[in-house]
Amino acid sequence: MDADQVTRKRLADVALAVVIGVVTVTAAAFDEDTTPLDQALIVAGSLALAAYRTAPRAVLAVTTAALGVHVLHAQPGPSSALPVLAAVHTAAQAGHRGVGAAAGAVLLGAYLAAGPMTHGTVERTALLAGWFLCAVVTGLAGRNWQAYLRQTEQRALEAERTREEAALRRAGEERLRIARELHDSLTHSISIVKLQAGVAVHLARKRGEEIPPALLAIQEAGGEAMRELRATLDVLRTDEPTGTPALLVERARAAGLAVDLTVTGRERPLAATVDRAAYRIVQEALTNAARHAGPAEVTVRLDYGETELTVRVDDDGCAEPCRPPVEGIGLTGMRERVTALGGTLHAAPREEGGFRVRAGLPLEHA
Repeated sequence: MDADQVTRKRLADVALAVVIGVVTVTAAAFDEDTTPLDQALIVAGSLALAAYRTAPRAVLAVTTAALGVHVLHAQPGPSSALPVLAAVHTAAQAGHRGVGAAAGAVLLGAYLAAGPMTHGTVERTALLAGWFLCAVVTGLAGRNWQAYLRQTEQRALEAERTREEAALRRAGEERLRIARELHDSLTHSISIVKLQAGVAVHLARKRGEEIPPALLAIQEAGGEAMRELRATLDVLRTDEPTGTPALLVERARAAGLAVDLTVTGRERPLAATVDRAAYRIVQEALTNAARHAGPAEVTVRLDYGETELTVRVDDDGCAEPCRPPVEGIGLTGMRERVTALGGTLHAAPREEGGFRVRAGLPLEHA
């Protein structure tokens, strides 16, 4: 919440307190027994409502005490209970329904003790009791409604994050697919052309013959094409992470996956390549666990060694050693990342059941 919103809420609270005070003072002015002391008590009890967001119980105590003394002194009508009704409502909305109900009972007792026990006194007190009951109930309803709105907002934000992650994952998978297609279809052909041109140039030089300019141009163009193709593939394979492994674990928990994160060693900032690889390994492992492990428990471990970061993700799902999984795009991409850093990767079912992904990422390489 920014400063402007805080300021607007404070001004709204002060305005509400002033309005309640003006209404109550105006109603009390028509009572013959109202004195300047009573008006001061009403003003103090009403203006205290401006702080109901930060100290609802303190506001309730001040308002009840001030208006209770006013009731005992001036024997006013039911309208003098308006500030206390507002304080009871806000206290119940903040979760203090017992304190709010007790404050209402105190003010009702003041009304009963202020004058003789007549039919009018009992009827007025019963009416106020109904008002206080409504204040407590509406306060609880408002609290539940606020909690519902917060949960709805959190669900909407989580759904939006999930959609964004799915879109990013699909885009990354598509980039990798395009990169592999380009690598398979173009790299081999360009390499053959470059190799043949190089062999022809070498033989021409060995025989002392003049090398045709076209052949040199083909050799140079082949080398330039290979460099440009590698640069293009690097761009296609690059996908910067959008968080940390801890954030991935929190999102997986929010999605219903039982995940536990353990970090050992001296945690410290990592090189971008290692940090990106660790993030993607945890992301892919959690995605596979959510898809294939069933109702399993997952453990994520990050071990910061002096020369190596070890990333291990274990689940106790339905994978079995006798049925090794077919390595798909996710595991292949994971292996490519680890290999590019000179690390090691083990991804296979565990002997005790479930699946394990263990990657060792050298820190000195990065």
